[in-house]
Order: sequence, then structure tokens, then C-alpha cells
Amino acid sequence: MATGRTHRPATRSRGIPEATVARLPLYLRALTALSERSVPTVSSEELAAAAGVNSAKLRKDFSYLGSYGTRGVGYDVEYLVYQISRELGLTQDWPVAIVGIGNLGAALANYGGFASRGFRVAALIDADPAMAGTPVAGIAVQHTDDLDRIISDNGVSIGVITTPPGAAQQVCDRLVAAGVTSILNFAPTVLSVPDGVDVRKVDLSIELQILAFHEQRKAGEEAAADGRPDADEEQAPPMRATPTGRKGPDGDMPAVMPA
Repeated sequence: MATGRTHRPATRSRGIPEATVARLPLYLRALTALSERSVPTVSSEELAAAAGVNSAKLRKDFSYLGSYGTRGVGYDVEYLVYQISRELGLTQDWPVAIVGIGNLGAALANYGGFASRGFRVAALIDADPAMAGTPVAGIAVQHTDDLDRIISDNGVSIGVITTPPGAAQQVCDRLVAAGVTSILNFAPTVLSVPDGVDVRKVDLSIELQILAFHEQRKAGEEAAADGRPDADEEQAPPMRATPTGRKGPDGDMPAVMPA
């Protein structure tokens, strides 16, 4: 079976936009669910709804793949599964190394969805000497001192970083030096990489903060509908003006300061 070190996906050479590439996994997930239910064909409207996009965007995305469907019939589910899988490079074996085997790293190692999608966890690496040799998901953890050899021996081109933020850049540098060209970063920090290395960042705290923003906005809209002050207004500190005769920072206008 081919490995990720010698075969790269064809998306860049074919000029598929990054936004389209980002949506291909969504289509593949929806198509895989249809395939598991033995659904032979699907319309663009049905597939777009399942993937959470509009049908016009879906048809445009599929045009980059050279797939236009059949009028009145739709798209062949099995063929699209194969076509998108091939475009994403999932018809070959991608050995993956996870660095940082704490709670998150161990959880990823135990995730069963990688293998069915073309990714094989080939190595688990940690800086703690006490972890060396410990089996996680049936794989013995290896020490970071041997990182270069581990990457080379397993033909790894995709590294997953689940270390504390302070160690992430050093781990990234070592992975790149060892030949890793794609990195999935779970550490809450921005990594600096040379040209030719792709980094995807997964920051759970940022996603939760975005959800908190939307929750706050919904609460404010509900409060406005009920005629109540929203949470921001309720929590705003009282304000007072500067004493008479003192100028504020904008000239004669008195400065308003929190009490």
C-alpha cells in the first residue's frame, strides 16, 4: 500500500480552491452515511442539506472535481465517495504520529474513526520517560529523544501535536526537521513553520468562546424582546463625571469615569 511520504494529494495541482477543499470532508461524511444506508443516488439539494451548504455552492464545488451529476437522477453516491476520497488522498495509507500523550493525546490515539478514513496512528511520542513503553490503544509510547528515527522508520508525514503550549513550537520544529510536512496542532499557541509545511489548528477554547458570544447575543435578543435590559446593561458599572471645573481628556467635555 502506498504511504503518505511518497504520494501527495492532487488538489493543489488541479487548482481546487481551499474553501472547496474544506467542504469536501463534509460532503464525504454525508455521502458515507448515505452509502451505509445503501442509497444509490442523491440530488444536489438533498446532499447540500445533509452537508449544511447551499446546493449552488455544492454544484460549483463538484465542478472542480469534474462531476456534474445526471439531470433528473442526481449524483451516484458510491462514485462520489470514491472521487472525493481520491481527491483528499484517502485512498492511500497516511501514517500519523501523535506527540504528547496526555488525556487528549490518549483520547485521539483511541479514536476509532481514523483508520476508516485512511489514517493510521503509527507512533505515539511523549517527553516523559515514565511513559516510554506504556501501551496506549495497543501502541507503545516512545520517548521524544527518538523522534527523528520514529518519523523516518514509520514514514510519517502528518504529525499531531497535543503537548502543552510551551513545548509545541519545539516539537513542531523537530517534526519538520524530521521530514513531517503537515501538522495538526491542538496546543493553544500559534506555530511558525517554513514554506511547504501545512498547519491546521484546533483550539477548543476558541470554539467555546465563539459559542459563548452567540449565547450572549441570543440572551440579549431575548431580553430585548421581553423589554428587559440585557446582560451587558445589567452588569455595566455605574458611571460618574469628573468633578466640576476639571477638564476631561477631550478638552472642555467632562471625562466620564467609572465610579
